[in-house]
Amino acid sequence: MTQLLAAPPLAAVAAAPRRFLPVLPVVALVAMLALPVSGEGGGTAADAVSGLVVLCCAVRLVRHRLRPLSRTAAVVLGLPVVGLAVAATGAASPGVGVAGLVRYLQIFVLVPAAVLLLVRDRRDARLVAWSLVGIALWQGAIGVHQYATGTGASYMGEEIRAVGTFGPTDVMGMATVVSFGLVSALGLALGPGAGTGTGARPSGPGLPGAWSRTAAVVCALALLVPLALSFSRGAWIATAVTCSVQLALAGLRRAVGVFAAVAAGAVILVGGLGVGTAMLQERISSITQVADAPDQSVTDRYTMWAAAVEMWRDQPLTGVGLKGFPDHRDGNASLALSSGSDTEGAGSGYQRQPLLSPHNMYLLILSEQGLLGLLALAGSWLALLVCGLRRLSRVRRSRRGLDCALVACGLLVWQLVDFAYADIGGPSTVLTALVFGLAAWWALAPEGAGER
Repeated sequence: MTQLLAAPPLAAVAAAPRRFLPVLPVVALVAMLALPVSGEGGGTAADAVSGLVVLCCAVRLVRHRLRPLSRTAAVVLGLPVVGLAVAATGAASPGVGVAGLVRYLQIFVLVPAAVLLLVRDRRDARLVAWSLVGIALWQGAIGVHQYATGTGASYMGEEIRAVGTFGPTDVMGMATVVSFGLVSALGLALGPGAGTGTGARPSGPGLPGAWSRTAAVVCALALLVPLALSFSRGAWIATAVTCSVQLALAGLRRAVGVFAAVAAGAVILVGGLGVGTAMLQERISSITQVADAPDQSVTDRYTMWAAAVEMWRDQPLTGVGLKGFPDHRDGNASLALSSGSDTEGAGSGYQRQPLLSPHNMYLLILSEQGLLGLLALAGSWLALLVCGLRRLSRVRRSRRGLDCALVACGLLVWQLVDFAYADIGGPSTVLTALVFGLAAWWALAPEGAGER
Protein backbone atom coordinates (compact mmCIF):
# COMPACT_ATOMS: atom_id res chain seq x y z
CA MET A 1 0.00 0.00 0.00
CA THR A 2 2.81 2.40 0.87
CA GLN A 3 4.48 1.76 -2.46
CA LEU A 4 1.26 2.37 -4.32
CA LEU A 5 0.74 5.68 -2.54
CA ALA A 6 4.31 6.78 -3.16
CA ALA A 7 4.46 5.80 -6.82
CA PRO A 8 2.36 8.61 -8.36
CA PRO A 9 4.36 11.47 -6.77
CA LEU A 10 7.66 9.84 -7.72
CA ALA A 11 6.45 9.31 -11.27
CA ALA A 12 5.31 12.89 -11.44
CA VAL A 13 8.70 14.14 -10.25
CA ALA A 14 10.53 11.97 -12.76
CA ALA A 15 8.27 13.12 -15.57
CA ALA A 16 8.55 16.84 -14.74
CA PRO A 17 11.82 17.50 -16.67
CA ARG A 18 10.48 15.70 -19.72
CA ARG A 19 7.21 17.56 -19.44
CA PHE A 20 8.96 20.96 -19.81
CA LEU A 21 11.55 19.77 -22.32
CA PRO A 22 10.02 21.46 -25.43
CA VAL A 23 9.93 24.91 -23.81
CA LEU A 24 13.42 24.74 -22.28
CA PRO A 25 15.08 26.38 -25.35
CA VAL A 26 12.88 29.43 -24.75
CA VAL A 27 13.94 29.51 -21.10
CA ALA A 28 17.58 29.15 -22.18
CA LEU A 29 17.13 32.18 -24.44
CA VAL A 30 16.10 34.25 -21.42
CA ALA A 31 18.97 32.86 -19.33
CA MET A 32 21.54 33.97 -21.90
CA LEU A 33 20.90 37.59 -20.93
CA ALA A 34 22.53 36.92 -17.57
CA LEU A 35 25.91 36.83 -19.29
CA PRO A 36 28.07 39.97 -19.56
CA VAL A 37 27.85 41.74 -22.89
CA SER A 38 30.78 43.30 -24.74
CA GLY A 39 30.29 46.78 -26.09
CA GLU A 40 31.77 45.91 -29.48
CA GLY A 41 28.41 45.19 -31.16
CA GLY A 42 27.69 42.31 -33.48
CA GLY A 43 25.95 39.05 -32.59
CA THR A 44 25.61 37.84 -29.01
CA ALA A 45 25.13 34.50 -27.29
CA ALA A 46 21.43 35.30 -26.98
CA ASP A 47 21.22 35.75 -30.77
CA ALA A 48 22.84 32.35 -31.25
CA VAL A 49 20.39 30.72 -28.84
CA SER A 50 17.48 32.41 -30.64
CA GLY A 51 18.59 30.51 -33.74
CA LEU A 52 18.69 27.34 -31.64
CA VAL A 53 15.10 28.02 -30.55
CA VAL A 54 13.99 28.14 -34.19
CA LEU A 55 15.97 24.97 -34.97
CA CYS A 56 14.50 23.07 -32.00
CA CYS A 57 11.04 24.10 -33.08
CA ALA A 58 11.64 22.84 -36.62
CA VAL A 59 13.04 19.53 -35.36
CA ARG A 60 10.09 19.03 -33.04
CA LEU A 61 7.60 19.71 -35.83
CA VAL A 62 9.27 17.18 -38.13
CA ARG A 63 9.89 14.55 -35.48
CA HIS A 64 6.36 14.54 -34.06
CA ARG A 65 4.68 15.40 -37.36
CA LEU A 66 2.89 18.27 -35.72
CA ARG A 67 0.70 20.71 -37.56
CA PRO A 68 2.53 23.99 -38.18
CA LEU A 69 0.95 27.40 -37.72
CA SER A 70 -2.76 27.84 -38.23
CA ARG A 71 -3.89 29.90 -41.20
CA THR A 72 -4.61 32.92 -38.99
CA ALA A 73 -1.25 32.68 -37.21
CA ALA A 74 0.60 32.32 -40.52
CA VAL A 75 -1.08 35.43 -41.90
CA VAL A 76 -0.55 37.56 -38.80
CA LEU A 77 3.09 36.57 -38.27
CA GLY A 78 3.92 36.47 -41.98
CA LEU A 79 2.43 39.86 -42.79
CA PRO A 80 5.66 41.82 -42.03
CA VAL A 81 7.56 39.78 -44.65
CA VAL A 82 5.90 41.74 -47.45
CA GLY A 83 7.17 45.14 -46.37
CA LEU A 84 10.55 43.77 -45.34
CA ALA A 85 11.18 42.14 -48.71
CA VAL A 86 10.37 45.34 -50.58
CA ALA A 87 12.51 47.47 -48.22
CA ALA A 88 15.44 45.04 -48.56
CA THR A 89 15.51 45.60 -52.32
CA GLY A 90 15.84 49.34 -51.70
CA ALA A 91 18.83 49.06 -49.36
CA ALA A 92 22.14 50.72 -50.16
CA SER A 93 23.69 47.37 -51.12
CA PRO A 94 22.57 43.74 -51.34
CA GLY A 95 24.66 42.85 -48.27
CA VAL A 96 23.08 45.57 -46.17
CA GLY A 97 19.62 44.58 -47.38
CA VAL A 98 20.14 40.90 -46.52
CA ALA A 99 21.55 41.73 -43.09
CA GLY A 100 18.61 43.96 -42.29
CA LEU A 101 16.12 41.42 -43.61
CA VAL A 102 17.59 38.60 -41.52
CA ARG A 103 17.51 40.73 -38.36
CA TYR A 104 13.88 41.77 -38.84
CA LEU A 105 12.82 38.22 -39.69
CA GLN A 106 14.59 36.97 -36.56
CA ILE A 107 12.84 39.43 -34.25
CA PHE A 108 9.38 39.69 -35.73
CA VAL A 109 8.74 36.43 -37.63
CA LEU A 110 10.94 33.40 -36.96
CA VAL A 111 11.54 33.54 -33.19
CA PRO A 112 7.94 34.59 -32.39
CA ALA A 113 6.62 31.71 -34.51
CA ALA A 114 8.97 29.27 -32.74
CA VAL A 115 7.90 30.51 -29.30
CA LEU A 116 4.25 30.18 -30.33
CA LEU A 117 4.82 26.52 -31.23
CA LEU A 118 7.11 25.59 -28.31
CA VAL A 119 4.90 27.09 -25.59
CA ARG A 120 2.14 24.49 -25.47
CA ASP A 121 -0.02 25.44 -22.50
CA ARG A 122 -0.40 27.57 -19.43
CA ARG A 123 2.25 25.75 -17.43
CA ASP A 124 4.82 26.41 -20.13
CA ALA A 125 3.80 30.05 -20.28
CA ARG A 126 4.13 30.40 -16.53
CA LEU A 127 7.62 28.89 -16.66
CA VAL A 128 8.63 31.44 -19.29
CA ALA A 129 7.10 34.24 -17.23
CA TRP A 130 8.97 33.18 -14.11
CA SER A 131 12.20 32.98 -16.12
CA LEU A 132 11.64 36.63 -17.11
CA VAL A 133 11.15 37.49 -13.44
CA GLY A 134 14.33 35.62 -12.55
CA ILE A 135 16.53 37.36 -15.12
CA ALA A 136 15.03 40.70 -14.08
CA LEU A 137 15.93 40.05 -10.43
CA TRP A 138 19.48 39.10 -11.45
CA GLN A 139 20.04 42.17 -13.62
CA GLY A 140 18.24 44.37 -11.11
CA ALA A 141 20.44 43.18 -8.24
CA ILE A 142 23.54 44.02 -10.27
CA GLY A 143 22.06 47.42 -11.11
CA VAL A 144 21.28 48.25 -7.47
CA HIS A 145 24.83 47.24 -6.52
CA GLN A 146 26.17 49.52 -9.24
CA TYR A 147 24.18 52.45 -7.86
CA ALA A 148 25.15 51.75 -4.25
CA THR A 149 28.86 51.39 -5.01
CA GLY A 150 29.19 54.06 -7.72
CA THR A 151 30.20 51.53 -10.39
CA GLY A 152 27.33 52.09 -12.82
CA ALA A 153 27.13 54.09 -16.01
CA SER A 154 27.78 57.80 -15.92
CA TYR A 155 24.76 59.99 -15.15
CA MET A 156 25.05 63.72 -14.39
CA GLY A 157 28.75 63.33 -13.69
CA GLU A 158 28.38 60.37 -11.33
CA GLU A 159 28.73 56.67 -12.15
CA ILE A 160 25.45 55.64 -10.54
CA ARG A 161 23.15 54.65 -13.40
CA ALA A 162 22.02 51.04 -13.07
CA VAL A 163 22.72 49.17 -16.33
CA GLY A 164 23.31 45.58 -15.16
CA THR A 165 25.62 43.56 -17.37
CA PHE A 166 24.68 45.52 -20.51
CA GLY A 167 27.21 48.31 -20.01
CA PRO A 168 26.96 52.05 -20.72
CA THR A 169 26.47 51.60 -24.48
CA ASP A 170 23.09 49.89 -23.89
CA VAL A 171 21.56 51.81 -21.00
CA MET A 172 18.08 50.62 -21.97
CA GLY A 173 19.04 46.94 -21.72
CA MET A 174 18.63 46.49 -17.98
CA ALA A 175 15.60 48.77 -17.88
CA THR A 176 13.91 46.62 -20.53
CA VAL A 177 14.70 43.34 -18.78
CA VAL A 178 13.56 44.65 -15.40
CA SER A 179 10.36 46.06 -16.92
CA PHE A 180 9.53 42.71 -18.53
CA GLY A 181 10.11 40.98 -15.20
CA LEU A 182 7.95 43.47 -13.33
CA VAL A 183 5.09 43.20 -15.84
CA SER A 184 5.33 39.39 -15.73
CA ALA A 185 5.34 39.35 -11.91
CA LEU A 186 2.31 41.62 -11.75
CA GLY A 187 0.42 39.44 -14.23
CA LEU A 188 1.23 36.33 -12.19
CA ALA A 189 0.19 38.08 -8.97
CA LEU A 190 -3.16 39.13 -10.42
CA GLY A 191 -4.00 35.62 -11.64
CA PRO A 192 -6.39 33.18 -9.93
CA GLY A 193 -5.54 31.15 -6.86
CA ALA A 194 -4.27 28.21 -8.92
CA GLY A 195 -4.23 26.80 -12.40
CA THR A 196 -7.92 25.82 -12.12
CA GLY A 197 -9.01 28.98 -10.36
CA THR A 198 -9.88 27.06 -7.16
CA GLY A 199 -6.64 27.43 -5.26
CA ALA A 200 -6.50 23.68 -4.63
CA ARG A 201 -3.90 22.61 -7.14
CA PRO A 202 -0.35 23.71 -7.90
CA SER A 203 -0.32 26.53 -10.43
CA GLY A 204 3.26 27.07 -11.43
CA PRO A 205 6.74 25.57 -11.50
CA GLY A 206 6.93 24.12 -7.99
CA LEU A 207 4.79 26.71 -6.16
CA PRO A 208 1.19 26.39 -4.95
CA GLY A 209 -1.16 29.14 -6.07
CA ALA A 210 -1.17 31.29 -2.91
CA TRP A 211 2.60 31.11 -2.46
CA SER A 212 3.13 31.78 -6.15
CA ARG A 213 1.04 34.95 -6.03
CA THR A 214 2.77 36.13 -2.86
CA ALA A 215 6.19 35.56 -4.40
CA ALA A 216 5.10 37.42 -7.54
CA VAL A 217 3.95 40.43 -5.49
CA VAL A 218 7.27 40.53 -3.61
CA CYS A 219 9.23 40.29 -6.87
CA ALA A 220 7.19 43.06 -8.50
CA LEU A 221 7.76 45.42 -5.57
CA ALA A 222 11.48 44.56 -5.45
CA LEU A 223 11.90 45.29 -9.16
CA LEU A 224 10.61 48.83 -8.69
CA VAL A 225 13.98 49.77 -7.17
CA PRO A 226 16.28 48.88 -10.11
CA LEU A 227 13.70 50.23 -12.55
CA ALA A 228 13.85 53.58 -10.78
CA LEU A 229 17.66 53.50 -10.65
CA SER A 230 17.85 52.89 -14.41
CA PHE A 231 16.82 56.55 -14.90
CA SER A 232 15.04 55.46 -18.08
CA ARG A 233 12.08 57.73 -18.70
CA GLY A 234 10.77 55.62 -21.58
CA ALA A 235 10.78 52.45 -19.44
CA TRP A 236 9.02 54.29 -16.61
CA ILE A 237 6.25 55.52 -18.88
CA ALA A 238 5.76 52.16 -20.60
CA THR A 239 5.71 50.30 -17.27
CA ALA A 240 3.25 52.73 -15.67
CA VAL A 241 0.89 52.48 -18.64
CA THR A 242 1.15 48.68 -18.81
CA CYS A 243 0.64 48.07 -15.10
CA SER A 244 -2.39 50.36 -15.14
CA VAL A 245 -3.83 48.37 -18.05
CA GLN A 246 -3.15 45.05 -16.30
CA LEU A 247 -4.82 46.24 -13.11
CA ALA A 248 -7.85 47.53 -14.97
CA LEU A 249 -8.21 44.24 -16.86
CA ALA A 250 -7.88 42.21 -13.65
CA GLY A 251 -10.64 44.14 -11.86
CA LEU A 252 -11.05 47.42 -10.02
CA ARG A 253 -11.04 45.84 -6.55
CA ARG A 254 -7.57 44.39 -7.06
CA ALA A 255 -6.43 47.58 -8.76
CA VAL A 256 -7.16 49.64 -5.65
CA GLY A 257 -5.26 47.22 -3.41
CA VAL A 258 -2.21 47.03 -5.68
CA PHE A 259 -2.10 50.79 -6.18
CA ALA A 260 -2.11 51.20 -2.38
CA ALA A 261 0.76 48.69 -2.02
CA VAL A 262 2.82 50.38 -4.74
CA ALA A 263 2.21 53.82 -3.24
CA ALA A 264 3.28 52.58 0.19
CA GLY A 265 6.40 51.01 -1.30
CA ALA A 266 7.26 54.20 -3.14
CA VAL A 267 6.87 56.26 0.03
CA ILE A 268 9.16 53.91 1.96
CA LEU A 269 11.82 53.66 -0.76
CA VAL A 270 11.95 57.30 -1.79
CA GLY A 271 10.65 59.15 1.23
CA GLY A 272 11.92 56.93 4.02
CA LEU A 273 15.13 55.46 2.61
CA GLY A 274 15.95 58.30 0.23
CA VAL A 275 16.61 56.06 -2.78
CA GLY A 276 17.92 58.46 -5.39
CA THR A 277 15.58 61.21 -4.18
CA ALA A 278 17.10 64.31 -5.77
CA MET A 279 18.13 62.79 -9.08
CA LEU A 280 14.93 60.80 -9.41
CA GLN A 281 12.86 63.91 -8.84
CA GLU A 282 14.88 65.77 -11.45
CA ARG A 283 14.54 62.91 -13.93
CA ILE A 284 10.80 62.59 -13.35
CA SER A 285 10.25 66.35 -13.69
CA SER A 286 12.19 66.32 -16.96
CA ILE A 287 9.39 64.21 -18.50
CA THR A 288 7.08 67.23 -18.33
CA GLN A 289 9.77 69.62 -19.61
CA VAL A 290 10.27 68.06 -23.01
CA ALA A 291 8.52 70.96 -24.71
CA ASP A 292 9.54 73.91 -22.51
CA ALA A 293 13.20 73.24 -21.68
CA PRO A 294 14.32 69.91 -23.12
CA ASP A 295 17.79 68.57 -22.41
CA GLN A 296 20.14 67.67 -25.27
CA SER A 297 19.04 64.03 -25.36
CA VAL A 298 15.43 65.09 -25.91
CA THR A 299 16.49 67.66 -28.51
CA ASP A 300 18.45 64.99 -30.38
CA ARG A 301 15.46 62.66 -30.27
CA TYR A 302 13.07 65.28 -31.64
CA THR A 303 15.58 66.17 -34.35
CA MET A 304 15.94 62.54 -35.42
CA TRP A 305 12.18 62.10 -35.40
CA ALA A 306 11.88 65.05 -37.76
CA ALA A 307 14.63 63.59 -39.96
CA ALA A 308 12.77 60.26 -40.14
CA VAL A 309 9.61 62.06 -41.25
CA GLU A 310 11.57 63.89 -43.97
CA MET A 311 12.96 60.58 -45.25
CA TRP A 312 9.43 59.20 -45.43
CA ARG A 313 8.25 62.24 -47.38
CA ASP A 314 10.96 61.60 -49.96
CA GLN A 315 9.99 57.91 -50.31
CA PRO A 316 6.45 57.61 -48.87
CA LEU A 317 5.57 54.12 -50.06
CA THR A 318 8.74 52.05 -49.63
CA GLY A 319 11.09 54.26 -47.57
CA VAL A 320 14.84 54.66 -48.00
CA GLY A 321 15.61 50.95 -47.56
CA LEU A 322 16.58 48.73 -44.64
CA LYS A 323 19.38 50.15 -42.49
CA GLY A 324 19.20 53.36 -44.53
CA PHE A 325 18.50 55.79 -41.69
CA PRO A 326 22.18 56.48 -40.78
CA ASP A 327 23.09 57.23 -44.41
CA HIS A 328 20.22 59.70 -44.87
CA ARG A 329 20.24 61.21 -41.38
CA ASP A 330 22.56 64.18 -41.93
CA GLY A 331 20.86 65.16 -45.16
CA ASN A 332 17.49 65.43 -43.40
CA ALA A 333 18.38 66.55 -39.85
CA SER A 334 18.67 70.12 -38.62
CA LEU A 335 21.76 71.66 -37.03
CA ALA A 336 20.27 71.05 -33.57
CA LEU A 337 21.40 67.41 -33.77
CA SER A 338 24.56 66.66 -31.82
CA SER A 339 27.27 64.36 -33.13
CA GLY A 340 26.52 61.66 -30.57
CA SER A 341 25.99 60.85 -26.91
CA ASP A 342 28.67 60.43 -24.28
CA THR A 343 28.93 57.06 -22.50
CA GLU A 344 31.21 56.11 -19.64
CA GLY A 345 31.37 53.96 -16.54
CA ALA A 346 30.27 50.41 -15.65
CA GLY A 347 33.75 49.13 -16.44
CA SER A 348 34.13 51.01 -19.73
CA GLY A 349 36.05 54.13 -20.63
CA TYR A 350 34.74 57.25 -22.28
CA GLN A 351 33.09 56.68 -25.65
CA ARG A 352 31.24 58.87 -28.11
CA GLN A 353 28.19 56.89 -29.19
CA PRO A 354 26.89 57.82 -32.66
CA LEU A 355 23.15 58.41 -33.12
CA LEU A 356 22.19 55.87 -35.78
CA SER A 357 18.45 55.53 -35.23
CA PRO A 358 15.52 57.82 -34.38
CA HIS A 359 14.79 55.98 -31.09
CA ASN A 360 11.21 55.47 -32.22
CA MET A 361 10.39 52.12 -33.80
CA TYR A 362 7.38 53.40 -35.70
CA LEU A 363 9.34 56.25 -37.27
CA LEU A 364 12.28 53.95 -37.99
CA ILE A 365 9.97 51.64 -39.93
CA LEU A 366 8.26 54.56 -41.64
CA SER A 367 11.56 56.07 -42.78
CA GLU A 368 13.20 52.81 -43.92
CA GLN A 369 10.18 50.79 -45.09
CA GLY A 370 7.60 53.47 -45.88
CA LEU A 371 3.86 53.13 -45.46
CA LEU A 372 3.93 49.60 -46.83
CA GLY A 373 6.30 48.37 -44.14
CA LEU A 374 4.60 50.28 -41.33
CA LEU A 375 1.15 48.95 -42.23
CA ALA A 376 2.50 45.41 -42.46
CA LEU A 377 4.42 45.40 -39.17
CA ALA A 378 2.06 47.58 -37.14
CA GLY A 379 -0.90 45.70 -38.60
CA SER A 380 0.58 42.43 -37.37
CA TRP A 381 1.13 43.87 -33.88
CA LEU A 382 -2.36 45.35 -33.76
CA ALA A 383 -3.87 42.01 -34.78
CA LEU A 384 -1.99 40.28 -31.94
CA LEU A 385 -3.21 42.88 -29.45
CA VAL A 386 -6.84 42.71 -30.56
CA CYS A 387 -6.92 38.90 -30.62
CA GLY A 388 -5.18 38.72 -27.25
CA LEU A 389 -7.56 41.15 -25.57
CA ARG A 390 -10.58 39.38 -27.05
CA ARG A 391 -9.40 36.08 -25.64
CA LEU A 392 -8.63 37.72 -22.30
CA SER A 393 -12.19 39.03 -22.08
CA ARG A 394 -13.49 35.48 -22.52
CA VAL A 395 -11.39 33.98 -19.71
CA ARG A 396 -12.20 36.73 -17.21
CA ARG A 397 -15.44 34.92 -16.34
CA SER A 398 -13.85 31.58 -15.47
CA ARG A 399 -10.48 33.15 -14.57
CA ARG A 400 -8.73 30.10 -16.02
CA GLY A 401 -5.56 31.28 -17.69
CA LEU A 402 -6.11 34.87 -16.57
CA ASP A 403 -2.54 35.11 -15.26
CA CYS A 404 -1.16 34.03 -18.64
CA ALA A 405 -3.44 36.50 -20.41
CA LEU A 406 -2.31 39.39 -18.21
CA VAL A 407 1.36 38.47 -18.71
CA ALA A 408 1.16 38.03 -22.50
CA CYS A 409 -1.03 41.07 -23.16
CA GLY A 410 0.89 43.16 -20.64
CA LEU A 411 4.24 42.43 -22.23
CA LEU A 412 2.85 43.27 -25.67
CA VAL A 413 1.35 46.55 -24.43
CA TRP A 414 4.67 47.47 -22.79
CA GLN A 415 6.57 46.81 -25.99
CA LEU A 416 4.17 48.77 -28.18
CA VAL A 417 4.26 51.76 -25.81
CA ASP A 418 8.04 51.60 -25.48
CA PHE A 419 8.39 51.58 -29.27
CA ALA A 420 7.34 55.23 -29.15
CA TYR A 421 10.63 55.98 -27.32
CA ALA A 422 12.94 53.20 -28.50
CA ASP A 423 13.64 50.80 -31.35
CA ILE A 424 15.31 47.44 -31.80
CA GLY A 425 19.01 47.15 -31.11
CA GLY A 426 21.26 45.70 -28.45
CA PRO A 427 21.37 42.30 -26.72
CA SER A 428 17.95 42.71 -25.05
CA THR A 429 16.28 42.78 -28.48
CA VAL A 430 15.88 38.98 -28.40
CA LEU A 431 13.40 39.48 -25.57
CA THR A 432 11.33 41.60 -27.95
CA ALA A 433 11.04 38.52 -30.16
CA LEU A 434 10.06 36.42 -27.14
CA VAL A 435 7.41 38.98 -26.16
CA PHE A 436 5.79 38.84 -29.59
CA GLY A 437 5.97 35.04 -29.50
CA LEU A 438 4.30 34.80 -26.10
CA ALA A 439 1.64 37.29 -27.19
CA ALA A 440 1.10 35.22 -30.36
CA TRP A 441 0.74 32.04 -28.28
CA TRP A 442 -2.00 33.61 -26.19
CA ALA A 443 -3.76 35.33 -29.09
CA LEU A 444 -3.45 32.70 -31.82
CA ALA A 445 -3.00 29.28 -30.20
CA PRO A 446 -5.95 26.83 -30.39
CA GLU A 447 -8.76 27.42 -27.93
CA GLY A 448 -8.07 25.94 -24.50
CA ALA A 449 -4.26 26.01 -24.78
CA GLY A 450 -3.98 28.93 -22.41
CA GLU A 451 -6.59 27.65 -19.98
CA ARG A 452 -5.09 24.32 -18.95
